[in-house]
This record gives sequence, C-alpha cells and structure tokens, in this order.
Amino acid sequence: MCVYFSRSRKVHSVPPLGCAMALSCILQVLARPGCGRALRRLATVPASLAPDFNSFVPRTNTCGELRSAHVGQQVTLYGWIQYQRQGMFLVLRDFQGLTQIIIPQDEAHSHVKKLLSDAPVESVVRVTGIVCPRPPGQENPKMPTGDIEVKVETAEILNSCKKLPFEIKNFVKKSEALRMQYRYLDLRSFQLQYNLRLRSQMVMKMREYLCNLHGFVDVETPTLFKRTPGGAKEFIVPSREVGKFYSLPQSPQQFKQLLMVGGLDRYFQVARCYRDEGSRPDRQPEFTQIDIEMSFVDQAGIQRLIEGLLQYSWPEERGSITTPFPSMTYEEALAGYGTDKPDTRFGMKIVDISDFLRRSDIPFVQNALSYPHGTVKAICIPQGVRYLKNKDLESLKESAKSQFNQEIMEIICRPGGSLKSLLTKFLGEKQQSELSQALNMQVDDVVLLAAGEHKQVCSALGSLRLESAGLLEAAGLVLRDPITFHFLWVVDFPLFLPKEENPTELESAHHPFTAPHPSDANLLYSDPTKVRSQHYDLVLNGNEVGGGSIRIHSAEQQRFVLEKVLKEDSEVLSHLLEALEFGAPPHGGIALGLDRLISLIVDAPSIRDVIAFPKSFRGRDLMGNAPDYVTPEELEPYHIQVSWPLAEEEAKKN
Repeated sequence: MCVYFSRSRKVHSVPPLGCAMALSCILQVLARPGCGRALRRLATVPASLAPDFNSFVPRTNTCGELRSAHVGQQVTLYGWIQYQRQGMFLVLRDFQGLTQIIIPQDEAHSHVKKLLSDAPVESVVRVTGIVCPRPPGQENPKMPTGDIEVKVETAEILNSCKKLPFEIKNFVKKSEALRMQYRYLDLRSFQLQYNLRLRSQMVMKMREYLCNLHGFVDVETPTLFKRTPGGAKEFIVPSREVGKFYSLPQSPQQFKQLLMVGGLDRYFQVARCYRDEGSRPDRQPEFTQIDIEMSFVDQAGIQRLIEGLLQYSWPEERGSITTPFPSMTYEEALAGYGTDKPDTRFGMKIVDISDFLRRSDIPFVQNALSYPHGTVKAICIPQGVRYLKNKDLESLKESAKSQFNQEIMEIICRPGGSLKSLLTKFLGEKQQSELSQALNMQVDDVVLLAAGEHKQVCSALGSLRLESAGLLEAAGLVLRDPITFHFLWVVDFPLFLPKEENPTELESAHHPFTAPHPSDANLLYSDPTKVRSQHYDLVLNGNEVGGGSIRIHSAEQQRFVLEKVLKEDSEVLSHLLEALEFGAPPHGGIALGLDRLISLIVDAPSIRDVIAFPKSFRGRDLMGNAPDYVTPEELEPYHIQVSWPLAEEEAKKN
C-alpha cells in the first residue's frame, strides 16, 4: 500500500495495482479538494516535451536554432569559432549547429571587429546581436540556419585556442592515434556529437520501456567481485589482504541471478563490464551492456521483450524495424552461412552438393565423403568473373588454406553455360549441367567448392562468403545496404563444445549457468555433447548484438554441470549454489552490447566511435597515458612488488 499526505495533512492511500491503474488512482486523488494546484498542474504536464537547451544559462538560443521567424530579435549565442574570413564574418558552432556571424565594419564597433578578427579558430566566444535575413542569393540551403545571419553588437572572447593538432572538420583525415590523444577535440566533431546523443536518447527510451511500461527495477551491482570460472580473462584488483585479489566482472551474471532468488522479479542495468583481452574493432577492455533478467520467463518471453524494447527505442531517422524477428537454429546458421552470426542482407548461401557428387569418380570428393561427418559444399559468387581478378581468387583460396586448412576448388560458368574447372574432366555434359542447376549458376558466376569435415568446410566457406562480398563491393557491386537492418535470432546452440586445446574435455558454449534444452535434459547425464541449450543470440547484419539464456535454477543440476561435465571447482561458486537451494525461481535473461548496437545503427567503422573516451586497439588510454606506473610505496599496502626486467630498466633511466 502506498500513502502520501495532502496539504491538509490528510492521508490518501493508493492500492498496490498495476502501473496504469495506480496512475489513474493517483490522478483521482490529486483531483480531490485539499490537494494543491501545483500537484494538479504537474499531473497535466504532457508526457513528452521538447527539451529546453537554453534553460539555466545566459544564452538565448543555440547556434542551430535560429530561423527566419527570429528575424529582428536580439540574441545571445555562445560557441566555438568554426571559420573566420577576412574580418568580414565568422561561423559560430555549438553542439546543435552553425550560425553565420557578421562582424561589424563601422568605427563605433572597431573594438568588436578587432576582437573577433584576431581570435583564433576554435576559440570560445559570446556574441550578442540582431538576427537578419541573408541578402538575396546568399542563402545556404545546406545549413538549417542558412536563411539568416546575426549582426554582432557586442562580443567577448571567453577562452582563446592555441594552435590545433588537427582541424575540427569531418572531412579532414586524422590518424586514430591522434584522435585518441586529443579526444576532447575529436568530440567536437558533428559525427561524434551525433553518435553520443543518439546513444543517450536510445538508452533513455530503453529505460522508459523497461521501467515505466514493464515494471523493471534498475539495480546497480558491484564491480569488485571474485574470479568467475570459464569465459574471458578478468582484470584483477589487489586488496590489502595478503595474496587476495578482487576481479572486475565480465558481466553482472551472478548478481542478476541472485536478484531473482531475492524475489526482485524483473531487473535491468546499464552495466559496465570488463574483459582482459586484446581490442578488436568490435571489442574494448571495458564496455557497456543493457543487462536484463526476469523470473518465471521462457525463451519466447525474452525474445518478445527485446523485440519490443528495440522497436520502442529505435531512432526515427533510421526507419522502422519489423517484429517478430526471424529465427534460425545454430545448425541451420552453420550449414547455410558458415557462422553462428549470419549476415542475411545478401545471398550467396552455402549449398550442400554431397548427394550430387556422391555418384562421381572424383578422388578427393570420395575421400571426404568416406568420413562420418564428410561433406561437399559450395558458394556461388555472382558475376565473379566480371568483378574479381585472378589475384582475388588466389587470395580467397589462400585465406581458406591458412585460416582453416581447407583446400578450395573454383568453377567458372562460361558464356553458353559450359563450366571451366579441374572437376569437369570427371563429369559428363549432363552432370555438368545438373551441377550448374544445383548451384543456380549464371554466366560469369564463380563457384568456390570445398570438401572435408562438415564444420571445417562450413566455417571456411562462411568466411569466404564474407570476403567475397567485400571484394565485390570494392569493385562496385552493392550487396549489403548499410542503412538496412536485418535482425535474426539464433537458437538451439550446443550446451557444450570441445576445448580447442584439449578436445577430450568440454567447455560451456555460452556460460556454465545456461540451462539445457527441455527435450535434451536426460542427455545431460548420459551424453552431454549432444545436449542443446536454452541459449539465444540476437544478430544484426552479421554481428552479435545480444546473447542470453534460460538459467539453471536447480542447485543439484548446476553442481553436476560444474563438477562432472566442466571439471570446475564448484567451491568458487558456493554462494550461488547455496542460493539456488533456497527456493530459486525459474529465470532467464539477456544482455545487449550497447556499444556494438549503436555503432551498427550509425554505421561507424568501430565501437570506439560511439564511446566518449575509448581505449586504443592495444587497450591504452592515449589521452591520459593509462595504464601507468605506480611507486613501490603505493604498492606496499597491497603486498605487491614489481620484479620484472622493465622495472630494472626504468630504475637505470632514473
């Protein structure tokens, strides 16, 4: 029961109803005599208001705000000098846009002219003046403020700018290292401003959807915890207890499960997460995810939630997205695309031609098919003869050999429909025609064929499919539209996979808390390699943007997975195992990679372009020069001594 006091100090009660009914009840109470006008006025405020960018500051307008309707008004603007020309005019820039400023030429304003003419580019200034229409023929339709200009009356240099390491213009190319070193300057660019503001708007909409519409609770979980078995390497943090260290969590996984045990029912968090691994274009040592967990939910429920969340928060300027998202099993994705994160924006799917070639006398084909998981598959590159050079085809074959130890054979469709390949000497004309039909080959198409173990062949051809698409697009054939968004659920992953370093041992395909598929639960105890999981990934344009699962909520089953299947020390997770014994509800969740999602939406080449202060490719902060050395005196409370060779070298220098 919720209660509050009116001005008359009378107690009004609100029954514990759902959000909509509770709001209705509150509004009825506010309408009663004794409740102040301010409260009733607050209740009638529209749910969505345009933001007031000029509140709490002395400016009257932003630099992107003025239009013809403002002509004649006196305005005060603050911003950076984007451009200045011969003491006649300058362009003032702030976060919202540009405004042309006319520098006065009369003697009465000579001090203003000198002030603005001498100010270096990127200096911060305040100008006050009158909005005027631009002279006929001088309008700039490319600028939202292109119909007006401001004639300055007074001005002030708030801070002068020294010589810049690079120009603050989108078309000026800068090395990424230089951009990272002067990130605070790079942030002034319109593109980064747009990226960060769109990110902020999407996160706010996600909060609205989860908290206001569906009753989720935003909970902050600790970032100092302990090592988690499996998964990526974790950063360790020294403590003042001898030999004991904290770990920075890869995700709030254990905490969000414990929140479900605690009866919170629906949790979410914009969570900071950490992984001690090399950076890639889509990875950072510290990253952000939209972390979600629910009690009494199944896989379909989580999927519907995320589809609604993305549809609600999706930027209007990026068009609309259609739900429900299509779904594909892990096996279908591997067989058709050679990866568990298929890019479905274009074709070139992998085709299985094992049955067709089984009747042939091709030695390497027959050898491959003699093994239990042997297969023959191919991809067809449209217009490959026209768009790809011989060196491109050789590069593709070398890539398959070096990365997957997989030999590739090419087949070319000549004018007239005949095939050119080393295979043709083993195939008659009828067989060649049937093969061409099976692969849907057209004139000038190139087929890349592989024979061998199923997973190896699929992985190799999946990689070649993406490389071929890149080569075709570089040559002028458009396959993947960057403003088209293809979402896809990938489901029914294996629960366990053989370890690369020791295939006789198993590791979790997702994480050790993922529940087995209900249909395969009995196999967990007899043949765990055949168990499918209740793990689901969300893929966007060939990139994994989310992953989650239904969790194990039985302590007995969780202990069996850890100890018997994964051979892990369950003592590390004793707190979680004990919690599961105290009436843990069935639960599941998901985490969306916010950095990666935003980078795909804005078509950024790297997630570093959607993070305010990212780390470099090697995980360094080039602006603040972190990580950095600390003195032995600072390390002493943590019982740590640096004894590696570099310490001696540094001592010699000093």
